[in-house]
Amino acid sequence: MQNRTEAILSQFHNSWIETELFYDKLINYNKRYIKIREFITELKLKGEHNFFRLGLSMDRLLISRSVNNGLRMDQKFIRIEAYDNKFDVVLRDGQKTYRSYILDDLNDQRMINLLATLRDTLVD
Repeated sequence: MQNRTEAILSQFHNSWIETELFYDKLINYNKRYIKIREFITELKLKGEHNFFRLGLSMDRLLISRSVNNGLRMDQKFIRIEAYDNKFDVVLRDGQKTYRSYILDDLNDQRMINLLATLRDTLVD
């Protein structure tokens, strides 16, 4: 069991590194992604990289509890899409939207609540 936990944590951590590098490059082309990159750093400092896998869909940030890269239709995730001064944030699975917000700040209480909700789902 310990080896499985270590393997999952390693996959989670590696997903954060890859996503951070992607956004570092993306910022060179468009500054609107700076806030998402800062948000990733803040989450990592809080230890969230031990609970979530990061991924990408084009330039959208995906946060999930998936062990593997890629999501099944039944797996919940948070999608964050950056616009010039706002963020479109959605908690969904492949077929259903559970919550959807347009936020000015990713540290908004609604975002914190979405992360807490997602954290309570099983790792799979």
